[in-house]
Amino acid sequence: MGRKRTSNRPYAVALEYTPPKYAAPRVTAKGNGELAERIIQAARDAGVPIREDRDLIELLLQLDLNESIPLDLYRAVAEILVFLYGFNEQWKAEHGLQRRRN
Repeated sequence: MGRKRTSNRPYAVALEYTPPKYAAPRVTAKGNGELAERIIQAARDAGVPIREDRDLIELLLQLDLNESIPLDLYRAVAEILVFLYGFNEQWKAEHGLQRRRN
């Protein structure tokens, strides 16, 4: 593994998960410093929720762009997907977009 990042510089990794096109989430952007700030701002501008997890970002930063996450990171990334699912459902409820049941 790489060395632990101890500076106060921001780090960011963006993931995309679009099944069935991709079987696993993949890294679509990553960076530190100013690039990380731009990635974070782009997510905010697009209404994408941001989750901070220093340990996970350490691991994700080691992946190449467009690389799918390895099996040993599935659990950690699944927790993020559950977080995002809950966020999306809350947003839908707040905007009257709940799925109607028959």
